[in-house]
This record gives sequence, structure tokens and C-alpha cells, in this order.
Amino acid sequence: MNGTVLYDSECALCNSQVRFIRKRDMGNLFRFVPLQSEEGRSMLRSAGLPEDELDTVVYVKEGKDLIRSSAVLEILRDLGGGWSLLRVLGVIPPVIRDFFYRLVARNRHRFPTSARHRFSDKS
Repeated sequence: MNGTVLYDSECALCNSQVRFIRKRDMGNLFRFVPLQSEEGRSMLRSAGLPEDELDTVVYVKEGKDLIRSSAVLEILRDLGGGWSLLRVLGVIPPVIRDFFYRLVARNRHRFPTSARHRFSDKS
């Protein structure tokens, strides 16, 4: 196992992303923990975040807590293949990447059903 992904289990977009990762995780590298679980809340606190921080993905890897866009980019890198190429977006300063991450995170529950399916595990 490579790392643990903390995600909002009550979010359709977040759940579709978990399905996306699972489908491509040929090496069984990822473990998934809902933010709403006791373990998830504890891991949030360990990462220095409030336990009610449901708008943030956290990727715990090798004892390091990666959050928001940094977590997403590292997950894509660890997926390998063409997905790892998106790691190049890491040259964009985190403050800019996280601005867009927060914009999507704040509005993720507003996506219409058809948009949720577009982000699902197809492809």
C-alpha cells in the first residue's frame, strides 16, 4: 500500500473520484477513509486540520500529509501511466492551484447529476 486517501463520503463527485482511482489502481496502492469516520476525523486532526474539514482531500503517504491540490497531484503521480504526466501542474504555485481546488470543493454538491456522471469512472 502506498498511501491513504481521506475523502468526503457524502459527496457524489468525491465518490466518483474514489471509483476512478480504484479502477486504475492495479497495484492496490491506495486505501480510502471517509472524512466522516472516526479514523478520518483523527487523521484530519493529525494533519493539523479541523475534524469538520470536509472540503479537503488529504493524502497520507510515508508519514506526510498532503492536502488539496498537492494531494490530487501526488495521487495522480502514484496512479502512474499517463496520469503521472499531470504532475507537471506542480510548477503552478500551491496558492493558485488551491484557489481553484477550493472553488470546486465549495461547489461540489451543486454539480447537476449529469456533471457527476461526466466525472465518474468512465474512460
